Amino acid sequence: MTGTTKGTKGTKSAEVSRTSRAGALRVAALLGCAALALSACGSTKDDNAGSAGGGGGDGKGKVGVILPLLTSPFWQSYNDYVPKMATSEGVDALKTVNSNSDPSQQITDINNQLNQGVKGLVVAPLDSAAIAAGLDQAERKGVPVVAVDVAPEKGKVAMVVRANNVAYGEKACEYLGKQVKTGKVVQIMGDLASVNGRERSKAFRDCVKEKYPKLKVLEIPAKWESDTAASKLDTLLNANPDIKGIYMQAGGVYLAPTLQTLKSKGMLKKAGSAGHIAIVSNDGIPQEFEAIRKGQIDATVSQPADSYAKYGMYYIKAAMQGKTFKPGPTDHDSEIVKLPSGILEDQLPAPLVTKDNVDDPKLWGNTVK
Repeated sequence: MTGTTKGTKGTKSAEVSRTSRAGALRVAALLGCAALALSACGSTKDDNAGSAGGGGGDGKGKVGVILPLLTSPFWQSYNDYVPKMATSEGVDALKTVNSNSDPSQQITDINNQLNQGVKGLVVAPLDSAAIAAGLDQAERKGVPVVAVDVAPEKGKVAMVVRANNVAYGEKACEYLGKQVKTGKVVQIMGDLASVNGRERSKAFRDCVKEKYPKLKVLEIPAKWESDTAASKLDTLLNANPDIKGIYMQAGGVYLAPTLQTLKSKGMLKKAGSAGHIAIVSNDGIPQEFEAIRKGQIDATVSQPADSYAKYGMYYIKAAMQGKTFKPGPTDHDSEIVKLPSGILEDQLPAPLVTKDNVDDPKLWGNTVK
C-alpha cells in the first residue's frame, strides 16, 4: 500500500479504513465464489455448471502430458497412445515429457509446462505424496490436472484415471492360491512411495493371510526397478530354492529380469511340467501375453494403457471446459468413486488374462506390436 507524503494523520487513518473495507469486500467476494465452487456438483455425465480453471471454459489451449518413465513397455505403449487419443478427443497435446523415474524432476517438469502456458496437465505421478508440490503450482495458476495411473495423496486434481489396484493384488492372490496349495510365494513389489505399490502389496498380503494361510509370502521391495528386482530375486532364490509362486507387480519392468533369473538357475519350467513356478503379473503388455502362450508365466492383469490415454484426454478437456462429475457408473464400463482424500477416481476395468483368453482381440496388448 502506498501512502502520501502530505496530509494529516486523520486523512491517513481514513485511507487505511477505506482500504481495509475494500480489502474485506474483496475477501468476502472471494469466499463467496469459493463457496459456490465447492457447492457445484457433477455427474457421471458432463455438467457445464462448474469451472475447473484454464482454457477459458472452452476446452481449448495446449495440454502438457508428463510420463513417469519410458523404460517399461507399458509406458512406451501409453506414450504411443497419447497423441492418437489426444487427436480423437480433440485435445491439443504437446509432446510428452519423461520424468525418468525421478519425483523431483517430475515437479520441475510440471513447472516447466506451466511456464510454457499450458491450459491443462495430464500427469502420471511417480510419488503419491511428492506430487502435491506440482499440483499446488498448477492450482495457483488455475490450470486443471488429471492424474493417470497413480492417485495423489493430496492436492487438487479434476480426476484420477486408474484401475482398481487393490483388485490387482487380490486377483493375483486368488490365482496363485488356486495354483499353489502350500509353500512359499514371492511378491516383487513396486515403489512403496506410490499408492499403487502400497495397495497391490497390502491387498496381496491380506488376501493370502485370509484365504490361503498355508502359503508363506516372501517380499522383494523393487521400486519399479528391473535391476533391483533381478538382484534381490537371485538372492532370495539362493536362500529359498523351494519357491512355488511369484507375483510381479509390474510386468513391464519385472518380466524380463524375472525370467532371466529363473532361466539362469534352471528354474524356468513350462506351465504344466514338474517344477513349474506359477507366475502372475500386472500390466498386460504384449511380452506378457507371449510369455503366457509359451507357458513361461501363467497370468497377468491387463492394465489398460489405451484407456488411460483416452480418458486422460477426455477428462482434461472436460476440466478445461469446467465440467464436473459425480461418483457412480459411467458409460464406459467403469465406476467413478470418491477416494478418502475427496478426489474422484474413474476406476477402469482391468481383466485377468490367462491362456484361456490371451488371444482376445479386445485386449490392448493384442493391438500393439
